Amino acid sequence: MKLKFKHQAYQTHAVESVVDCFNGQPFSSGFKYGIDPGVTAATTQASLLDYSGFRNEELSKSVNVLDNIHKIQHHQNLPFSTALVEDKKTGCKVNLDVEMETGTGKTYCYIKTVFELNKRYGWSKFIIVVPSIAIREGVYKSLDITAEHFLEAYGKKVRFFIYNSKQLHNLESFSSDAGINVMVINVQAFNATGKDNRRIYEALDDFQSRRPIDVIAANRPILILDEPQKMEGTKTLESLKNFNPLMILRYSATHKTEYNKVHRLDALDAYNQKLVKKIAVRGISVKGLSGTNAYLYLGGVEISTSKPPIVRVELEIKQQSGIKRVLRKLAKGDNLFDLSGGLDQYQDFVVSDINANTHTLSFTNGVELVVGEVTGDVNETALRRIQIREAIKAHFEKEQELFHQNIKVLSLFFIDTVAKYKMYDETGEVAGEYAQLFEEEYNSQLNEILTLDDSPYNAYLRGIDAARTHQGYFSIDKKSKRLVDPITGKKSTETDDVDAYDLILKDKERLLSMDEPTRFIFSHSALREGWDNPNVFTICTLKHSDNSISRRQEVGRGMRLSVNQSGDRMDNPATVHDVNVLTVVTSESYTDFVTALQKDIGESLSARPRIADEKYFTGKVLKTAEGDFEVTPQLAKSIYRYLAKNDYTDDGDKITQTYHTARKAGLLADLPPDLAIHAEQVFQLIDSVFSDSQLPPIDDGRKAKINPLNANFDKQEFKELWNRINKKAAYTVNFETPELVKLCVLELDKALSVSPLQYTIKRGEQIADATYGAVKKGESFKVMETSTESNKYSAHSAVKYDLVGKLAEAT
Repeated sequence: MKLKFKHQAYQTHAVESVVDCFNGQPFSSGFKYGIDPGVTAATTQASLLDYSGFRNEELSKSVNVLDNIHKIQHHQNLPFSTALVEDKKTGCKVNLDVEMETGTGKTYCYIKTVFELNKRYGWSKFIIVVPSIAIREGVYKSLDITAEHFLEAYGKKVRFFIYNSKQLHNLESFSSDAGINVMVINVQAFNATGKDNRRIYEALDDFQSRRPIDVIAANRPILILDEPQKMEGTKTLESLKNFNPLMILRYSATHKTEYNKVHRLDALDAYNQKLVKKIAVRGISVKGLSGTNAYLYLGGVEISTSKPPIVRVELEIKQQSGIKRVLRKLAKGDNLFDLSGGLDQYQDFVVSDINANTHTLSFTNGVELVVGEVTGDVNETALRRIQIREAIKAHFEKEQELFHQNIKVLSLFFIDTVAKYKMYDETGEVAGEYAQLFEEEYNSQLNEILTLDDSPYNAYLRGIDAARTHQGYFSIDKKSKRLVDPITGKKSTETDDVDAYDLILKDKERLLSMDEPTRFIFSHSALREGWDNPNVFTICTLKHSDNSISRRQEVGRGMRLSVNQSGDRMDNPATVHDVNVLTVVTSESYTDFVTALQKDIGESLSARPRIADEKYFTGKVLKTAEGDFEVTPQLAKSIYRYLAKNDYTDDGDKITQTYHTARKAGLLADLPPDLAIHAEQVFQLIDSVFSDSQLPPIDDGRKAKINPLNANFDKQEFKELWNRINKKAAYTVNFETPELVKLCVLELDKALSVSPLQYTIKRGEQIADATYGAVKKGESFKVMETSTESNKYSAHSAVKYDLVGKLAEAT
C-alpha cells in the first residue's frame, strides 16, 4: 500500500501563519558565496568560482516582522507579543512558536512550510533538529513519503539527508546546491561527548582540514526544532548558536518556553474539529475483599435479545492437574463453590444479580464487582495476563468492525523491560513472559470468535499464526545484534536504537498492509515521542506507573486518524469518530485513569483564557463570510451582558456548565439583534474561553455494544413491515399557565372520581395437626377470613383518598 496525502485547510492555515510573518521580504534565489575550499583545494580564481555555494538571504531591514506577527495573532485571537523575543542562548533574534496537537500532522506542516518559504522568499537551506533518533527517523520517512505529493504542488523536490559525521560529502552538496536542501540532525550528533559527536567541531583531515560546523554556519540556515521542550538544556541551546541560524521555528504540542506564538491548534481544537481519534478506556482495578482470598475477575457483561444477561468471570477451578484460573460464562443462580470443584474460598458465592446497565455482578453474600475489577490473590502476572486478554479482545472487536472497510488494525503494548518479552540464554533467543502470555490469550480469544463458515475475515485469521502476529521493537546491540535492555544494558544509549527503529519506521506502509501478519507490537523505546502509526487502535500499558511519562504522551502514539488499504485517510466528518476510536487498556480504574488524563489535557490548555469579561472580548476578530469583523467595546459589553443575564457565567466571569449544556442541546437563549447576525462566530468566540466542561469526553471501553443486524433485516417481508411502521410524527401544544390551571380545575371538579383509601384484613389460624416441619415451612397456617374496610380517618392526615396517585394513574 501507499499512503496518500491531501491539502487540508487547517494545515494550510498553520503554514500561512509562519510564512506571512515575513511579508515584504523580497524574493532571492539565494545569495551566492564562496565555500571555504579547505587547505587541499586549488586556490586559483577559476577553481574558487567552481567552489561556490548558495546561502539564505538575510532578512530585509525594511520588513517589520513584529507588525506581521501582530496581524497574524490578531487574526487568530492569540495574545499579542510585546516584542520580538530574542533567544540569548542561541543568539537568534527571530523565534516563532507553532503549537500543534499530537496527531494533527505537525511534520507535514513544517515540510510544507519549507516549500512555501522557498516559493515566496527563495530561502533554501533548512535544518530540522530533533531530540532523539526515533523522531529523526520518523522525519526522514515523512520527507520520503511526501516527496511526490509536494512535487505535484510545487514542481520540485527537496534534497534531504541525515547528518552523519562520516559522510560529510553531503555537507558539500548542502552548501553548493541551489535547490531546496534539508538536513535532519539529532541533538546527540552535536551535543554529546562521544568521539563521533565531537567531529562536527573538529578540523578534519578527510574534510580538507575544515570544521563541519563552519561549513554549515556559512549557509545561514533556518532551524526547525521538532519537540523543542526536549531540547531546552543550556548546553543544547548554546550549541545551536554555532549553526548561525537565520531564524528558529519551534513546533510542539507542549511548549515549555514561549517566544512569539503565531499558531495554535491545541488538544481541544483537534478533538472538536475531528482531527484525531476519540479515546475509550478499559480500566482494571484491584479490589480487596475482607475475610476472603477468593480470586475473581469480572471481564464483561454480555446481553442478547432472547436471553437474560450473562457475565464473563475468571475464577480458580480445581482440576486433575491442580488449581487453574479459567474464564467462565455465568448466569443468575450459578454457584461458584460448585463450579470451582468445591474450593472453600467460594463458599456462599452464588450469583444473585447481573445488571447490564451498571455493569455489575452481585452475589448472595453481598459481594459486588464492577466490570474491570479483580479481587483476591492478584499478583503482577495475573494482572498483566488480564490486561493482555482485554487488549486482544478490544483488538478483535475493532478488527471485526473494520475488516470489511479494508482497514488494518494494530495494537501497541508498552512494557517495562525487554526481557519480559524476549531474552537470550545458552540455547539462543527465547520468548519472555509477556510473549508466552500473549500467545496463550490470543489463541483462547481466537477460538471464541472463529466460526465454521468461510467468511473472508475467518480466512484472514486462519492465515496468521499466533507466533507471527506479534513483534517487538527495541534497542539492539550493534555488535551482537541482540536485544539490549534500555534500563540495565551497558550499551543502552540513544544510538543503540538505530537498527530497531529502522525496521518499523522505514516500513510503515508494509506494517499497514493486510499482507503483513504483524498486528501486535511490543515496545519499550516507542514510548518516547517519535514512533507513531495511524492504525494503532489499542494501547496497553504493561508497566508500572511512571510520573515522567504523562498519560497524554502514552495515548499520543495512537491518536492519528487511520487509513485504509488504498492509503486514504478515514476522516469523513460524519463517521470519523465511529471509525477512529483508540482503546486504552490500563491497570488503573477507569475513573482514576480518565481523571489523570483529563488533568494532563487541562494543563496543556493553560494558555487558553479562563475569564469571559468585556476586556477579553474587545478587539477580538469574528471570521465571517464577508471577512474579518472586529468586536467593538459596545459589542463586547453586549456579549458580556448576554452571558451574565442567562447565567452562562458565574460571579467570577467563568463560563458555566449551563452554557455548555444548552449549547450542546441547541437551546441557547437568543442573542441580542446586534449580535444575532454573527451568531455562530460569537458562540465560537465564547467557546474559546476555556472551562473544564469543554474537556473531550472519554468513553468507557466496555459500554454496551449495539446488537448486530441479523439475516431478517434483508428480507422483503421485513422491509415491507418497516416501511409501514417507520414513520414518525411529533406535535407540540403551548398553554398559557393561568389558562391551563383554570381548565384543569374545571375538569377535575366535573370528571374526577376517586375511590376512598381502603385496607384489607386477612385472618388466619394454625392447623390443629400441623407438624414441626410444616410450621418451619410456613404451611401450617391458612387464611380463614378476609375483609376490606374504607379509611375514615387518619392520625396523620385528613386525606380520605389518594388524589395524587389517581392523577398519576390516569396520566
